[in-house]
Amino acid sequence: MLETIYNKEGLVEAGCDEAGRGCLAGSVYAAAVILPPGYQNAALNDSKQLTARRRYALREEIERDAVAWAVGVVTPAEIDEINILNASILAMHRALDKLTVRPQFIIVDGNRFKPYSEDGTFLPGSLVPHTTIVKGDAKYLSIAAASILAKTYRDDYMLRLHQEYPYYGWDRNAGYPTAVHREGIRQHGASPYHRLTFRLLDE
Repeated sequence: MLETIYNKEGLVEAGCDEAGRGCLAGSVYAAAVILPPGYQNAALNDSKQLTARRRYALREEIERDAVAWAVGVVTPAEIDEINILNASILAMHRALDKLTVRPQFIIVDGNRFKPYSEDGTFLPGSLVPHTTIVKGDAKYLSIAAASILAKTYRDDYMLRLHQEYPYYGWDRNAGYPTAVHREGIRQHGASPYHRLTFRLLDE
C-alpha cells in the first residue's frame, strides 16, 4: 500500500510527476494532485505499472476524489530552448500554478526540482517547501495520481497529433524513440512537433 502523505506536520501536500521526458516528439506534461487527508485507493500505483484501461479508469477516480488537481504543459519549442530537464520542472510549476487549493508542501517524483514560489517572487517567505523522492510514484499516492494524470492527458494529446501526422506511430509509441517512430522520421523527416535538439535518428 502506498503512503498517503510525506510531511508529518499536517500540511496541505501536492504530489507532482511528469510524462514524456524521454520522447522525441510532443510536449512534456506534468500533473499536480492534492488528495484528501487519510485518502486510500488500493488500485493507485505508478502509471507505468498499469494498463491503459486501468489508468483511464483511475483518472476518473482521481479527478472525482482529489481536493485539487491540475495539468501543466511545456511545448517542443520551449523544450528545445530550455532543455528537457528544465522543461519538465517548468511543466510541474505550471501544474502547481493552476491548482485551486494552494499547497503548503510539495513532493516530486525523481531527484531534481527547482524551488516553487506561490507568487513568482522567489522571496524566502513565498517558497513552498518541497522534497524529491526517487521512484516516488511507487511510494506515495499523490505522486502516483499525478503520474496517471500526466500520462493519460499526454497520451490523449499524442493521439490527436497522430491524426495529423500518422507516419510516426504516435498512437502506439506516444512519441518515444521506437523503431517505427524513427523509420517514420527517415521517410518523412521531422514534424513541427519533434524536439529538434534531440537525436531523432539513431545513426
